[in-house]
Amino acid sequence: MFQVDLLLLDLVIVLVAARLLGAAARRLGQPPVVGEIVAGILLGPTLLGPLVGDRLFGPGMLPPLQALADVGLVLFMFVVGLELDQKLVRGKGRIAVVIALGSTLLPFVLGCALALGIAGDHVDGSKTLPFVLFMGAAMAATAFPVLARVITDRGMQRVTVGGLSLASAAVIDVLAWTALAVVVGLASADGGEGQWKVALALPYGLVMFLVVRPLLARLVPAWQRAGRLTPGLLSVVLIGLLASSWATEWMHVHFIFGAFVFGAVMPREGAERLNHEILERLEQLAVLLLLPMFFVVAGLNVDLRSLDLSSLGTLAAILVVAIGGKLVGSYVAARTQLPGRQALAIATLLNTRGLTEIVILSVGLQKGVLDNELYSLMVVMALLTTAMTGPVLRRVYPERRVARDIAQAEREALGVSAAHRVLVVVPGSPAEQVPLAELAAVLARSAPPAKVILAHLRPYPGGRLELGGGLSSELAELAETLHDLEVLAEVVRAHGHEARVVSRFSASVGTELAELAVGASPDLVVLPEGVPGYAEIRDGVTCPVVTVTSAAPLTSRGPVAVQQADEAAVRVALILALAGGRPLVVEGGGRASALVRRLDGLGVEVGGGPVPEDALTVAGESARDAAGHLLVRAERDADPVDWSALVSALREPVPPARS
Repeated sequence: MFQVDLLLLDLVIVLVAARLLGAAARRLGQPPVVGEIVAGILLGPTLLGPLVGDRLFGPGMLPPLQALADVGLVLFMFVVGLELDQKLVRGKGRIAVVIALGSTLLPFVLGCALALGIAGDHVDGSKTLPFVLFMGAAMAATAFPVLARVITDRGMQRVTVGGLSLASAAVIDVLAWTALAVVVGLASADGGEGQWKVALALPYGLVMFLVVRPLLARLVPAWQRAGRLTPGLLSVVLIGLLASSWATEWMHVHFIFGAFVFGAVMPREGAERLNHEILERLEQLAVLLLLPMFFVVAGLNVDLRSLDLSSLGTLAAILVVAIGGKLVGSYVAARTQLPGRQALAIATLLNTRGLTEIVILSVGLQKGVLDNELYSLMVVMALLTTAMTGPVLRRVYPERRVARDIAQAEREALGVSAAHRVLVVVPGSPAEQVPLAELAAVLARSAPPAKVILAHLRPYPGGRLELGGGLSSELAELAETLHDLEVLAEVVRAHGHEARVVSRFSASVGTELAELAVGASPDLVVLPEGVPGYAEIRDGVTCPVVTVTSAAPLTSRGPVAVQQADEAAVRVALILALAGGRPLVVEGGGRASALVRRLDGLGVEVGGGPVPEDALTVAGESARDAAGHLLVRAERDADPVDWSALVSALREPVPPARS
């Protein structure tokens, strides 16, 4: 017999467990949904079931809990449809569709192949086709709500990676729900009674978009006249939502599709504030009570105690297909449009399953497409793929990369051209540093437009006169230094770059040079070895650093040679070789030989073999026995070099000198 007191106690336990474990998950950098599902698993047969769970959440209590969870799911799917914004894809349509197709097709095909291999152990022959298609759809899903939260928490919605991930996930959402609707329709058609109702799904969709959508648009002027979301207006929305959900459930296409479609046909034009107020009202009920109830109930259906060694093998196969298919499919598709690191970051984000996957799995369990064992394994997969997103993303795309991309996006939004900034630390007497200025100007050619900053700090002169401050002699010395630095600036301008001079006396040259380097946010630093603050400058900047050794023959016109085939060093050497019309020599075999063939195919005069005696040698700092004339410290978290783009940029004609 149904016990109201036990239901209320269950609600208390569920809400407390969901809030506590959701908060714990958030503190660990995970979405709260991970903690809420874990709460259900712990309360279910996996851990506490044999002790207290069977009495608290027995067969008599699951139906009312499931009913509350289903109402929460209706509200959630309505919100998903309501937030399905075409603006996300606007301007990114082609790239987003390409990435979405790659992220969907490969895991879908691999999921179908896996399903064919395990179908005999989990479904009878009559449901093989729905089972196979369902597994494909489940593997291809991406959790748009969780993805959006991860992106906004890191501020990535303002950069290319975040915007494309959201746009691609929006397309994947449509593909996933469409595929699931087909699967549910097939599963229902096998049910015998009422098969004809499934055929009404298409007319229902047409009615919703052609009839209901224009009617709902009248909500906007009614809201504007009232000035707020009245109980009457909210009642219209809720009645329409529940009626749409009932219609699709009656048609055996599951109520989540009715809720999703009703959200999708809600008015958009001029309805931003109206929709925001609707979300605020629903959030108080859905987020705090009903949605956690859904995720805990989903966890209650997971039984990890019953798994054996064969189940672990199936879980391993599921994880390989789900993670491998999603990462590889997304990366390959994104790589056709973006650099490698950005493509990998998008693939990592789209691997998030979270809420969407749990909804899909719950539908599969209710429709009998999944058995309890496979449902449990798939929930574990959803948890792992969601939990791994944050840590992997921090490795692939660290916070400093995000900050740099945000700054770049803000400059572009303001219409400010971001010049490639090269900082040159000028030591000693500037009059003797013309070769150093030439080197910096040549290296700046790789990314026009460029700005070269010539920084020269010198200590205050000793032995000041006791009468007077000695100011006139200091001014004379500073004027002479500025004149010499201006000569170096003209050398830079002759290469078509903007030049800026920074010169002053300093009480602590090393400390101030390091502060200047960090504050300038350079894209490249060129400095002689042994300058004051050398170690602090290298440690303070994240960009590439080129160290000029005392033996460097900067005026030599011989070949440019690279030791160890370090990618950052080869990039510097290639710039010097192409800019000066000099041959390039790459020492070493294996990777070096492959790089020689790649550059040779791009028309670069390059060869392997020993380093010529008259060569200017470049080596990476990471090499254990680096002994080049120029030592290159690679950029932290550097993207792979696009050799074709670099060669093309260096072959562009030299722009006219800038004043």
